[in-house]
Amino acid sequence: MSGRFVAHLAFTAADLAAARQFAGTLARSVSFLSEVDAGETTVSAEDEQCVHHRVFCDLPLPGGRRCVRRVDHTDACSPRPQR
Repeated sequence: MSGRFVAHLAFTAADLAAARQFAGTLARSVSFLSEVDAGETTVSAEDEQCVHHRVFCDLPLPGGRRCVRRVDHTDACSPRPQR
C-alpha cells in the first residue's frame, strides 16, 4: 500500500501554543526530506485526537508556493518564515 500516511508522536507541552511551537520546530527540522509535508502539520490533545489544530498557515500563494508562516500570523502570508 502506498500513499500518504500520518505519524503520531506523543509529547508533552504546557498548552496548545507550546505544542504548536514544538510541532513546528520538529516539522521544520525534517522538512529537508522530500516525503515530509510540513505545511500539513497539526497537533491534538491526547484525549481529543479527532480535533486537529493546524501549526502552519499553508494558504496557496501565487506561483504554486504555500505560506510557511504560523497559523496565527497577523501580517501578510509569505513563502519564507519571518526572521
